[in-house]
Amino acid sequence: MKETALVIMAAGIGSRFGGGIKQLAPVGPNGEIIMDYSIHDAIEAGFSKVVFIIRRDLEKDFREIIGSRIEKQIPVIYAYQELSALPEGYEVPEGRKKPWGTGQAVLMIRGLIDCPFLVINADDYYGKEGFRRIHEYMVNEMDEDADVYDICMGGFVLENTLSDNGSVTRGVCHVENGFLKNVTETYDIRRSADGILAADETGNPVSVEAGQPVSMNMWGLPVSFLDELEKGFPSFLDSLKPGDIKAEYLLPKIIDDLVQTGRARVRVLDTPDKWFGVTYQEDKQAVVEAIRGLIRDGVYKEKLFD
Repeated sequence: MKETALVIMAAGIGSRFGGGIKQLAPVGPNGEIIMDYSIHDAIEAGFSKVVFIIRRDLEKDFREIIGSRIEKQIPVIYAYQELSALPEGYEVPEGRKKPWGTGQAVLMIRGLIDCPFLVINADDYYGKEGFRRIHEYMVNEMDEDADVYDICMGGFVLENTLSDNGSVTRGVCHVENGFLKNVTETYDIRRSADGILAADETGNPVSVEAGQPVSMNMWGLPVSFLDELEKGFPSFLDSLKPGDIKAEYLLPKIIDDLVQTGRARVRVLDTPDKWFGVTYQEDKQAVVEAIRGLIRDGVYKEKLFD
């Protein structure tokens, strides 16, 4: 069987979660965290290893709460996203506090794996179907020697990915004949009495529809994509305006640019599963209740890993 890796981005600071480490918040009946359920689903789908991208200052807590337990289920690799992990000749701008976004996070695994990989967020629950469909695509259909990057993504329905406790950011997608035509990072998406509201990166209102497909950073990527991230990072840094200390090197933007310039094709693998996650402190109880419901429905055992 072709090797595949699950890459979990867990280096986020979690500022909207009230300063706690939201990726490590227990939500299951035996102290399981959201990552436990994602890893369980990935193992069930056939993934052969897990890569955790974390901050070094989280490492002790991370290993104690999940890492050492998961190592008994599947081989584990650690990668580290740091603000100072920059190409030679570049320095951290004064005032910059957070790392450089999901593109930099994934770049940190370069040299650690040599197989196709699925990227997910640590604090999102994706459901079983996305893992199964993406693994199947990567093993049976992904052409790693193609002239363009052969990528796939889990496509979620926008209304299935909203939080009741605040706004979210999503990659809103335009899909034709099963392939991604473009993805636009869209901000401040929230329900209102007038429907679903959203804004672009400058804060101007934009129109979105409940049934639109969105990216949840569930990307199936060939290992050669890491070379693209390495090449593109200096160009991103060079494009920053003086005083811009918040810009991020983001996977959706990177992939959209590759699609627009004909350097990638992205197969959208629709999933009907309902997302849930811990974006805000108030989300946690809703996640706990959702997990209980999945256990009652027989989707998971109460004790996740025997």
